[in-house]
Amino acid sequence: MLGTSMRILKWVVLAAILIQLIPYGHTHSNPATIQEPAWDSPQTKDLVHRACFDCHSNQTTWPWYSNVAPISWLLQRDVNGGRSHLNFTEWDRPQKHAKDVAEQVKEGEMPPWFYRPMHPASKLTDAEKQALIEGAEKTLGPQAGPEKQ
Repeated sequence: MLGTSMRILKWVVLAAILIQLIPYGHTHSNPATIQEPAWDSPQTKDLVHRACFDCHSNQTTWPWYSNVAPISWLLQRDVNGGRSHLNFTEWDRPQKHAKDVAEQVKEGEMPPWFYRPMHPASKLTDAEKQALIEGAEKTLGPQAGPEKQ
């Protein structure tokens, strides 16, 4: 029984080492920041930076575990998806989901539940959450964004 367990453990360790060679993931660099929205206040900018920028900007902070497969694959997928839906640092292009930010924060959809435990700065107090909602409505409401210009 012990021999079988050791063989299984060896195969698991070997597989964990080998998947590190699969080249899917970030390159430890971010695309250039082109343009941000005209924030209604420094507080809104700070709150959006804290709660949203890792997935919805070209200023992702890649934690150490973003270098470990398969976690790196999941993080890259999440960042690619976030940037494709809304990118606060490419405000020169249409951002069709900008108008949804306040509503998604209000309903607790953003930031996602699985993001918050590993990113304590994204945990907003009720007052900060309300300030972010109000600031997003002022900054990103129906009148904002290049698609409306």
